[in-house]
Amino acid sequence: MTPEESIALIKVNLAEVLNPEIIDDVILKEKRPLEVYWGSATTGRPHCGYFVPMVKVAELLAAGCHVTILLADLHAYLDNMKAPLELIGQRVKYYEFIVKSLLRAVNVDISRLKFVRGSSYQTSQDYTMDRFKLEGITRISIAQKAGAEVVKQAVDPFLGGLSYPLMQALDEEYLHVDAQLGGVDQRKIFTFALESLPKIGYKVRAHLMNAMVPGLGEAQKMSSSEPDSKIDLLDPPDVVAKKLKKAVCVPKKIEGNGVIAFVEHVIFRVVSLRTGGKPHFTVERRDAEPLIYDDIEKLKSDFEQDILTPQLLKSALTKALNELLDPIRDEFEASEEWKKVTELAYPPEEKQQKVKKQKDKGDPAKRAAALAAKAEQLKLKEDGSGDVK
Repeated sequence: MTPEESIALIKVNLAEVLNPEIIDDVILKEKRPLEVYWGSATTGRPHCGYFVPMVKVAELLAAGCHVTILLADLHAYLDNMKAPLELIGQRVKYYEFIVKSLLRAVNVDISRLKFVRGSSYQTSQDYTMDRFKLEGITRISIAQKAGAEVVKQAVDPFLGGLSYPLMQALDEEYLHVDAQLGGVDQRKIFTFALESLPKIGYKVRAHLMNAMVPGLGEAQKMSSSEPDSKIDLLDPPDVVAKKLKKAVCVPKKIEGNGVIAFVEHVIFRVVSLRTGGKPHFTVERRDAEPLIYDDIEKLKSDFEQDILTPQLLKSALTKALNELLDPIRDEFEASEEWKKVTELAYPPEEKQQKVKKQKDKGDPAKRAAALAAKAEQLKLKEDGSGDVK
């Protein structure tokens, strides 16, 4: 692969690239592999939207890049305590299991990847001092704005959520990378890093942004915190079918259609990656020849013309997605260690039993006196009624 081909593959299938000239300089002038990192806070169970960055990781490796996967355990706690401190160790193990399995499912050689746990360096003296430097020059409003699309927002936020984007910026320096990969929802954090790192003596990096897969309901993106918006990577086949059947998929409407977006950004790209050729997506029809697509624009056109209906699309996607998830589910079922880690990382929530409130019957003596008075009144009433002829 020529340097120009490598650069093209690095930049392809992205929604946006900030400071692309950094990529060009590293490959064309410095003549070395581009160092890139992708990170994930280890919060809820990863969902199928994770296929999008993982396919990009595969493309980066094919382009000759060195890629680091950051398992951001402290970030998971700082984001409104989505992961309690006592669980983050097990959550990291769970994420490593499932991310590696996901990558193997799309034919990535994981031996070429470096996995790093955030707390392995984020508690060091040097990192802490640099965090203090950023905290000293960053206004609360700027920190809130930087994390607005990523960190859970509140009227009265915790300090942890304000530190989140500052630490993500510092991670670029401490992981010694040239570029960071993330979703377009990370853009404000990326621009914060571009503006802030030079203020404490560090260089700016390039930022690669992949598209976000819209949620299956009304959510703008698949999210671990919104169960109805996502399909988990370990969901059984019947659950996948049920969720897709309920997914919002307005006939003839492409914009904001999570089902169409999933086919485009996940199925098409994964199939292409696994086969090493053009993507293909088959839609079976009961009383006609199947529809076979190797071009997403043709699929969209047929959907707009109602040749491809939501029912047909959902049925085909269910089949394709379950085939994609099968090897991940099989690895999980074959691993007792993974199962044990899952139980420890995501313990079942204890259901609070409803306690039946006992009616306050009051003081027994007063109650007896009241009953006696009532009985006396009834007796007097009866005696009085007997005198009337």
